Amino acid sequence: MEGIIILSRYENQITIFADYLEEFPDTDELVWILGKPHLLKTEKSKLLSDISARLWFTYRRKFSPIGGTGPSSDAGWGCMLRCGQMMLAQALICRHLGRDWNWEKQKEQPKEYQRILQCFLDRKDCCYSIHQMAQMGVGEGKSIGEWFGPNTVAQVLKKLALFDEWNSLAVYVSMDNTVVIEDIKKMCCVLPLSADTVGESPPDTLNASNQSKGTPAGCPAWKPLLLIVPLRLGINQINPVYVDAFKECFKMPQSLGALGGKPNNAYYFIGFLGDELIFLDPHTTQTFVDTEENGTVDDQTFHCLQSPQRMNILNLDPSVALGFFCKEEKDFDSWCSLVQKEILKENLRMFELVQKHPSHWPPFVPPAKPEVTTTGAEFIDSTEQLEEFDLEEDFEILSV
Repeated sequence: MEGIIILSRYENQITIFADYLEEFPDTDELVWILGKPHLLKTEKSKLLSDISARLWFTYRRKFSPIGGTGPSSDAGWGCMLRCGQMMLAQALICRHLGRDWNWEKQKEQPKEYQRILQCFLDRKDCCYSIHQMAQMGVGEGKSIGEWFGPNTVAQVLKKLALFDEWNSLAVYVSMDNTVVIEDIKKMCCVLPLSADTVGESPPDTLNASNQSKGTPAGCPAWKPLLLIVPLRLGINQINPVYVDAFKECFKMPQSLGALGGKPNNAYYFIGFLGDELIFLDPHTTQTFVDTEENGTVDDQTFHCLQSPQRMNILNLDPSVALGFFCKEEKDFDSWCSLVQKEILKENLRMFELVQKHPSHWPPFVPPAKPEVTTTGAEFIDSTEQLEEFDLEEDFEILSV
C-alpha cells in the first residue's frame, strides 16, 4: 500500500507543480534559473522542465554505515552535504551534457548522465557519496554526523575532486571574499609536460584589452573550473545592499546557484523571481537507491517534480556560497567581465575580483592529489590518513 501511495504521489507531481505556478503573481518579470530566463506568462512548461531537470539529492536511509560503524542515514544532519552534491552535479551536467540538456521522465538518457548520477550514490566507492563527503569532513574538523557550513562543503568538494579523474575539475574556493584571477589561471591552464615547462607559470592572458574576449594566446588547454565563492552578506541577517548583486549572479550563464538557507537548514538556491529565491529542498528522507543489474540507476527519485519552493531573499541567512562553472577559458574571461560590470560597480561590494595574488597572502599552490597508491575511496576510508591534507579552517562563515 505504501508503494502505491508513493507512486501515486509521483504521478501527480506535475499537476501539483502546475497548480502552484498559478500562485505566482501575474507579472511580466522574468524567472531566472541558473543563467536562463523564463517568461512566466508564456513559458510555464519550460520553467517546469528546467527545474525538474536538475539533479535533486535528499536525505537517504538504509545505506551502508559510514565508516563501517557510523550512521546509515543522513536525516537531520546531511542537508548541506546534499546541497553541495546538487551544485556539483549541475557543474558535471554542464561539463558533459551542456546547460541546455533536459531530462524527461522514463526517457533513455545519455551514458554520461548515468555516469554522473553514479558519482553521487550513497556508497563508499562513489567519489562524491555522502560517505566520502562526511569522512573528508573529518579533515575539516567536522565529526561524522555533524552539520556542515557552506565553506566546509566547498573545501570538501575541492579535495574530493582531486581523486576524480573522469571529470577532471579544477575546484577553486575563494578566500577572504576575494577571487584571484592569476591563481585560477595557474590552476586551470594545463601545460605540456616537458622538462622545459614543468614549474612554469601559465601565460598571463587576462588584461584590460583582452579580459572580456579571451585570446588565441591563452592557455594551451583549460581544465574545467568549478568556482565557489563563500560569503557573509551581513551579521545576523542579509544586508539589503547586497540583494541586487546576489540576484545578478543567478543571471550569469556560468551560474550554479548558491548554497545557503538558515542555520542547520540548508537549501540549494537555483534562481529567483522578483525578491523571492527559488530553491530545491533536501529535507525529504528517501530510501537508498543502488545500481540495478544492468548497471543503470533508477533516477525517478533524483528529480524533484514537486512545486518549487520560494523564500524572500531577506530571510536568507547571511552565510552563503555562490557557485559558477567555466568549461573553457573564454567562459571564465566572460565571467570576469560580468563581475566587473555588475558586482564591482556597487559601493559595498559583495566580493572582490583581483588580477594579482595579494602580496600579504601565502603563495598560491594549486591543490594536488596526495601521493598514495590506493583509490580515493580507500584513501579516505581511513580518517587517520586525512592528515595528508592541510586543515583549512580560517574562513568558516556559518552562523549557528
